[in-house]
Parts: sequence; structure tokens; C-alpha cells
Amino acid sequence: MTKHLFFGLTLQALQDLLESLQIKKFVASQLTQWVYEKNVTDLNLMSNLSKDLRAKLSDIFNFETLRLETKEVSKDEQTVKYLWRFEDGLAFESVLILAPDRQTVCVSSQIGCPARCAFCASGKKGLFRHLTAHEIVEQVWRIHRDLQQQSGQSVTNIVFMGMGEPLENYEAVTTAIRILTDPSLMGLSKRRLTLSTVGIEDKIYRLADEGFGIGLAFSLHAPNQKLREKIIPYARKYPLDDLLKALRYYSQTTKKDITFEYTLIRDWNDQPEHALELAELLSSWQCTVNLIPYNPVEGLMLKIPSTKNIETFRRILTQAGIHHTCRYTKGRDIAAACGQLALKNTEQLNLQ
Repeated sequence: MTKHLFFGLTLQALQDLLESLQIKKFVASQLTQWVYEKNVTDLNLMSNLSKDLRAKLSDIFNFETLRLETKEVSKDEQTVKYLWRFEDGLAFESVLILAPDRQTVCVSSQIGCPARCAFCASGKKGLFRHLTAHEIVEQVWRIHRDLQQQSGQSVTNIVFMGMGEPLENYEAVTTAIRILTDPSLMGLSKRRLTLSTVGIEDKIYRLADEGFGIGLAFSLHAPNQKLREKIIPYARKYPLDDLLKALRYYSQTTKKDITFEYTLIRDWNDQPEHALELAELLSSWQCTVNLIPYNPVEGLMLKIPSTKNIETFRRILTQAGIHHTCRYTKGRDIAAACGQLALKNTEQLNLQ
């Protein structure tokens, strides 16, 4: 019998599965308490389950399927990068970002990425496959357990800003969101989840209509369609004007402001004329622009913007009344900063 992946099951799906196997429905609550409240996946330790039931459940479920290969901690101890590997040799990364008031997991949703943004390591070799809902949730759960064991703290925030384009893996990502925010499972607040996308128009509308109520960050990176296509080849499929309409719909439907992410690349999109055009583009929006100075990626001939250009860019946005932040780079020394998560050891695979 093929085993079911536990972390990919919503509470309802878990209850339905147990009932179909003639196991009483309340066992679902026992299992979720052990796993999500006590961080226990070893059935032998689940003392309120009978020995026969534990044996039966061991034939039904797989719990931990990701192999942790490496764990790197940045020099300032504010960033931890986890490298997970599968039996087929593929690997991907996720990141824990520590701050005084929050512990954030930067989650991957795909192995590789189809967007191929010019500044990003994740898409250099394209997309290999989607991660399942189980694999997405397991990332969070494993990091949460590790954090609790190390410091007694809990994961508070999730950002879908790791490897991959989340909206191209819509079903798995939204199932993971349901699991992560279910009070009976991971129990995270929807207000503390943010999904970042380069823009998949129909999926933005669908995400709004399905009422998940999570934050949305749009990877803009350029103030016009022509330049955006140069930085994000995927943008050729979705005109910026159409995406802005979808984002406006999302904001109005969910009552949430959009965050516009803008990676500053020297001589590409960091000049005063770019800042002026960006200010004009967003003049009617109540939003935040998150400026991200480019983080170096091996093999890419791009440059970090100068401090002067960053300051000039920010001054223009301020004068135009555009609310913005400039992201403090964490984890650059362990290649865990924005744009630096990479597909590992895939040279032997025939990636397209």
C-alpha cells in the first residue's frame, strides 16, 4: 500500500482518510496533537495510541521525508539556511530569519524556478518540479521543531519567497496555506503569511476570490513593461497593465495593501529616471515599495548599486509620497539572502 504523506493532509482530509480505513475519527485529533503540538512523529512515542493502532498507522503514513543535508548559520546568527535533499539527488533550500519580534521561515515552493529572473540564482537552471503540499509544510514544521529545540521559540511568520514561483504551484501552495493556518494544525495567523509572485494574472484573481486573506508581494523590479521583460523573461506572458489590475482587485477584495518588491541592480534599474517612473506608476496606490539592493550570485555579471544611487532613489520616492523600505540584507555570507537560493547538484540531471 502506498503511504500517505501526513504533512500534506488538511484536518478534513485526515479525518476522511482514517474513516475510510475504519479507524475512528478522533484518532485524527490525537495524531495532530502529537505532531503539531508536541513535535513528535515517532509513532512509538504516541503513548495514548494502542500498540496495534500504532502498527497500523505506521503502514499508512510517512511523516518526515526530507533529509537535512546541511544547516548553515550566518555570522550574525540572525539567518539559518537549511539544505534539504531527496533520494534522487535533487536538493533545495529554505531559510529561517530571526528578529527580536518574529521568527520567519522563507519557504520554497518549487525545485528551481520557471521565472528566470536575471538577478536570481533559483531559476538559472529552470524548473525541475513542483514541491508537494507535504514538502512545503514539512519545511516549516522541521524548522519550527529545530527552533524550539534550540531556543524554545516558535515560528511566527511564513514568506513564500524561497525557490520557485508559488502561483505556478497553486494547488500545493494553497493546500499548504490551509494546513499552516488551521488552528488545529500549525495554527499560524493568516496575517503572518505573505506570498511573493512575479505575477500570474488568473491566479491572483483566484487567490483573492478564495479568501485566504494573506499578504501579497509583487516582484515588480522595473517601472515599465519593456525593462521588466529584460529583468524577468516570464513577464512577456503577462503585461504589466493587466497585472496591476489584478493586484488592484486583490487589494480591494482582501482589504490588504500590496507590497511591490524592487531589486536595485546597478545601471539596470537604479537611476533617477527609473525612480521617477516608478513613483508615477504607483502614485495612486496605497502600498509599500520594498527596495532590495542586488545580492551577488555566482556566475551573474550584475553589480550592487552604489550607496549614492540607493539614497537618490529613496529620496525621489519620498518626495513623491511613496511609502518604501530598504531591506537590510541578512544571510549574504551564507548565500541565504534574497535571490541567492540555488538549485544544488543538478549538473547530472537533464534539466530543460
